[in-house]
Amino acid sequence: MKPYVVGVSGGSGAGKTFILSHLVEKLGADNVCLISQDNYYLPRESQPLDEEGIHNFDTLRSVDMERCFQDVEAVLKGQTVELQEYTFNNPNKKPKTLCFSPKPIILVEGIFIYNHPLLRDLIDLKIFLDVSEHIRLKRRVLRDNVERGYDLQDVLYRYEKHVYPAYGKYISPFKKKVDLIIPNNERYEKALDVLSTFLGVKLAAYQKHHQQNL
Repeated sequence: MKPYVVGVSGGSGAGKTFILSHLVEKLGADNVCLISQDNYYLPRESQPLDEEGIHNFDTLRSVDMERCFQDVEAVLKGQTVELQEYTFNNPNKKPKTLCFSPKPIILVEGIFIYNHPLLRDLIDLKIFLDVSEHIRLKRRVLRDNVERGYDLQDVLYRYEKHVYPAYGKYISPFKKKVDLIIPNNERYEKALDVLSTFLGVKLAAYQKHHQQNL
């Protein structure tokens, strides 16, 4: 019985990190392997430039999705994978070595995870976090300007020129193709409880199968 793979996507600022941290807490960290697309961004010098010469981190060429697919596939085969944390070009943050090991539940999150056909096929349950645009913008500003220290004008420029177009081109089309849509504007607790219960059933079945085959 293979691990159960859950994909979580949605636009930038949809609350993926927040939702996933709650899922890991409810299911138990020992039962979950969390693989984030954020750690597969290419180096800044490899990022494409827009018409103003600004690095655009919101294109399919910005992320090594093939490596992400290979790592998820390796974990599914029982292998352990190591990867250096991506620190979003923050010189004050020392990157950690991340270790992805096989667990009953594998969570894969990121804005482009459904754009890679082979990775998409590995995902058993596809989730889309649906959030109003003005809330996504607010969350993006709070994250990039307040938490990461990026210049506010740069954050707003990137949202208008990079983030918003990428959402319409690469991300929102999959909203019609997923298994579950979770509105995450304000209230998400009930949806999270339902999802946690469902994954708890999958976890129990995996553990029972494993015990029977020891």
